[in-house]
Amino acid sequence: MHEHLPILLARHTHSPFRKPYADHNRVAFADSFERFLRNAPGSPLILDSCCGGGESSVHLARQFPSHYVIGVDQSAVRLARQQRDACGWPPNLDLVRADVVDYWRLLHDSGVRLARHYLLYPNPWPKIGHLGRRWHGHPVFPTLLGLAGVLECRSNWPLYVEELCFAVQRLTRRPVACEPYCPAAAMTPFERKYLASGHRLFRTVIDLG
Repeated sequence: MHEHLPILLARHTHSPFRKPYADHNRVAFADSFERFLRNAPGSPLILDSCCGGGESSVHLARQFPSHYVIGVDQSAVRLARQQRDACGWPPNLDLVRADVVDYWRLLHDSGVRLARHYLLYPNPWPKIGHLGRRWHGHPVFPTLLGLAGVLECRSNWPLYVEELCFAVQRLTRRPVACEPYCPAAAMTPFERKYLASGHRLFRTVIDLG
């Protein structure tokens, strides 16, 4: 585990993240939030962060038909890969192009709390100098935890999940653990690739209240 992680967590806990919101992220959030309130008022909300092409978002929308699922990714190219056919597109799903750092903060500011939140195979930023780019080392991490709900993170790099568990426990005092995991069906292209190549997979599932 990175020796500077406790220092970063203490710094980010006591120094609020005040980076200005990008205008396009404000617009994307406002439009998606309006759709949520119009199409599924009062429904429990699931967020699929950094959803790529949205394959996992479609899976979640079908798995939780009574919930409303929002998949967020900053790449228009990746989001465009998900074909919206009239018969198979879940009615409780919305894919949004935005930076999740701003989207998380705007969602938190709106007062809405999540039922479930997924971080599926985030970029591990494996080099020692990359700690601040991992989600648990980023200044937005306390806000991410403030969105509440059941947080699930999956990775093929156990250290990433172990560090995230350490960070969650340090900031929330909630019990959390990294565990080996083998899904019955792949939710993302990365998961499918790792399973096919024999990688061991790991996850943590944390009830943030």
